[in-house]
Amino acid sequence: MPLPFLTADRAFDSAAADDDVALPFDDHDLWRRPYRPGPWRVGGAALLLLLASFVLLAAMVIAFAGATAGAAGCIGIAAVLICGALRILRMGTWVSGHGLRHVALLSTTTLPWAQVKALRTAQQPVRWLGLPRTVQGQALVLVRDGDEPVTLLTDHNGDFLSRVEAFDRAADTIEAWGAEYGTQR
Repeated sequence: MPLPFLTADRAFDSAAADDDVALPFDDHDLWRRPYRPGPWRVGGAALLLLLASFVLLAAMVIAFAGATAGAAGCIGIAAVLICGALRILRMGTWVSGHGLRHVALLSTTTLPWAQVKALRTAQQPVRWLGLPRTVQGQALVLVRDGDEPVTLLTDHNGDFLSRVEAFDRAADTIEAWGAEYGTQR
């Protein structure tokens, strides 16, 4: 029994994909990630949140034992784990009418569309889940004026590992944003 109202991809799975019309509340000035976070990214964040819950439980036990300094240290560690999990979920490429934003674990780079020279998909060695090991794959590459190309997305990162169709859709969407707003210099 299909339940299309439960899936986030229902527009791609049904005949509704033909009606690709922007919704009335679709504001192009808001920052949005044009794809869903992948299962590896969500799973990693869930494991960090699970670890944080155990650390908070340890902080409660330590606090009841009377060692407030140890409990405060555990609460601080749990806060760092929770912030890390939220940052992992926020990582990716975001677009708006103002420009393109690449969010990494410890840094965020925002470029106005006027500085984006080209967005293209390239076949190149890419990192597997962000680890030092590289494999041959596809990458969405950002070319800026005078700088070396920057890899925005790969088909082997935490969002698109074993989800090639989702990578193709996300890369096409980001390239379409670049084509629409990058030409208005």
